[in-house]
Amino acid sequence: MKTALVTGGAQGLGKGIVHRLCADGWRVAVFDLDAEALEELGDEFVGVKALAVDVADEQQVTQGFRDVTDWLDGAGLDLLVSNAGIADPVSGPVEDLTLADWRRWQDSHLTGAFLCVRSAVPLLRQSRGCIVTMASTRALQSEPDTEAYAAAKGGLVALTHALAVSLGPQIRANCILPGWIETGPWQKRSGRTAPEHPGRIGCSILSDGSASPRMWQRLWLGWPRMRPGSSRGSSS
Repeated sequence: MKTALVTGGAQGLGKGIVHRLCADGWRVAVFDLDAEALEELGDEFVGVKALAVDVADEQQVTQGFRDVTDWLDGAGLDLLVSNAGIADPVSGPVEDLTLADWRRWQDSHLTGAFLCVRSAVPLLRQSRGCIVTMASTRALQSEPDTEAYAAAKGGLVALTHALAVSLGPQIRANCILPGWIETGPWQKRSGRTAPEHPGRIGCSILSDGSASPRMWQRLWLGWPRMRPGSSRGSSS
């Protein structure tokens, strides 16, 4: 049975990924900050290893991977999905953006991905597994007042490219750039909303070996390019 760790997997896009992996027969562990969402996830998906971990905190990530290693019981890890990060892309006018807030976006997305990848590499090598990072179309196109989010997502694209070169062919690394994804039904119950944009595109995980082991892929999913300032539903 294949094994996966999904960060930020208790709600939204991450929960959708967990749902698909479980449906396909994978054993899944999840890192997430939200205790309420983690409890609901554990009730909904029996067998999922739900762990309260802040991916931006080095000590918490280290302990989380100790727990994952125990859960794997000597087996390797087939898939790391680095999905965690502040979902709200709007940080406000750049002239008012504090360094502390800037760092919150970078740490939740980019530093978190680095810390999780660093800890996962030995387990991934054992299974010749793969890494999938979740960036965003906003790494390549932006709306006003999203500098911190766009920079973090752009950093994930660059990080993934470097990882593919450094870790291949033993470990594959791919980056997905979702566009506007409807995630309302995938939130915890207290924050769940009905779909506002039914029919929005979803995404599949490049974990089946379809990508060349010596290459990386940047998969862009979403609506066509739009004018700055326009808005069409949930962003990744």
